[in-house]
Amino acid sequence: MRLRSGARHYADFALWREGNEITLLQNGQAYFPALCEEIDQARYSVHLETYIFNLDETGYGILRHLSQACERGVKVRVVVDGFGSFEHIPELQRRFSAMGAQFRVYRPEPRGIGSYRFSLRRLRRLHRKVVVIDQELAFLGGINVHDDLVDVPIDGYGPKPRFDFAVRVQGPVVNDLRDAQVALWAKMAWRQRENWASFYKRLRSWRRRRGGVSDRAKKGAGSLRAAVLFRDNVRYRKLIEHAYISAINRATQYVLIANSYFLPSRALKKALQDAAARGVCVRLLLQGRSEYALQFRACRSMYGTLLEQGIEIYEYLPSYLHAKVAVIDDRAMVGSANMDPFSLLLAREANVYIDDKDFARDLRLRLEAEIKSSSQHVTPLVWEKVSWWTRWLDAGAHALLRMGVALTGRSAEY
Repeated sequence: MRLRSGARHYADFALWREGNEITLLQNGQAYFPALCEEIDQARYSVHLETYIFNLDETGYGILRHLSQACERGVKVRVVVDGFGSFEHIPELQRRFSAMGAQFRVYRPEPRGIGSYRFSLRRLRRLHRKVVVIDQELAFLGGINVHDDLVDVPIDGYGPKPRFDFAVRVQGPVVNDLRDAQVALWAKMAWRQRENWASFYKRLRSWRRRRGGVSDRAKKGAGSLRAAVLFRDNVRYRKLIEHAYISAINRATQYVLIANSYFLPSRALKKALQDAAARGVCVRLLLQGRSEYALQFRACRSMYGTLLEQGIEIYEYLPSYLHAKVAVIDDRAMVGSANMDPFSLLLAREANVYIDDKDFARDLRLRLEAEIKSSSQHVTPLVWEKVSWWTRWLDAGAHALLRMGVALTGRSAEY
C-alpha cells in the first residue's frame, strides 16, 4: 500500500479484495439487532473494538449477548478507548472479568490530578468501530456501543435517533480487519510488558495461526469489490485522506458526503472545489445541531468559501448527524473517519471503500432522502443573513482548532 506521488490514483495504493458480501445498516435500529444475532451464532471468537461503550440499554444488551457467548466457550476480546469510554471503564472491567472475557483499554486516561496534565499522546485515540466474529464476518462503521436515543436533542416531538451507518461484511476484507485487530491487541500487550516471555509466546502463536482463516473468508462470500482503509500513526498516516482526494479528483458525476465533523485539509478542500469547478455535483450533508460547539462552529466558518465555489451544503436537523460516509460516482465509503484533523491526523480509524454501482446507489438514495425530508439547504442567500456576531464566533472556533492542529506540527495542511 505504498503511496506514489501523493494521491495520484487510488489504484496505486488500494488493496482491493474481490468476492465480498456487504450489507448496509442504517442507525442502531438496524445495526445492533444484526450484531447481536451474529454474536449469538459465534462458534469460537468475538473481537470487538469501539470508541464508546456506554452502559445504557444498548450497552447492557451487548454485555448480555457477550456473556452468553462466553458461557458457550466463545473467546471474547473487547477493546475500548480510554477517553471515549472513560466514565464506564471500571464497571466494564468488572463485568468482562466476571464473564471471562478479555478486556483492554487503549491509552487509558489518567485520573485525579494527572488528568490535568496535557500530552499530545492523549489526543491519539482508538476511534474505529470494528467487530470480527469467527474470523469470517465483520461489522464496521461509525456506530458506537451507545443507545441511539440517549443524549440527543428533544424538541417536544420525542427524541430522534442519531443518523449513522455501518456495514456487515463477509469475504476477504474480513482478513484485513482481523489482522489489524490482532496487531493492535499484540501491541497493547507489548506496552503493558508485564511478562515478556508470555508476550513472545503469544506473538509466535499468532504468527503460526495467521494463515488459518475460514474457506469462506478466503474464497469470498459475494460479488463486491472492496478495500479496507486504515489510519494509524505509523504505516497508514494518510491512506484515508489520499483515497478521498484521489476519488474526488476522478469524479465525473457527483460527490455526496455526509460527515459529522467536517474540517478538511487544504488538499481535500481543494479537491472538492476543483470537482465543483469542472461541473461535478458536490453536495455536503453536515451537522445542523451543535453537539460539540467548537467543531460545529469551526465547520460553519468555511460555509462562505464553499458556497462561492458552487458546493451545495445541507444541514441535518432532526437529531445529531454521526455518519461518516460518501458516494463518489459509483463507489461508496463507509467508516469511522471524520473529515477533520483529529480523525485524519491523530486517531486510529477504519473505513471500507466499495466499488459497486448498486451499493453506491443504495447509499446515495438514503442520503438524498434525508436531504429532502430532514435537512435545511444552506444557500448563499441564507448564509448572507447570518449575523456578524455568529460569523465572528465561527471564525474564532476555527482559529482555536487550528491552534490545536499546530501542536501536531501539521498546521500548514489546515
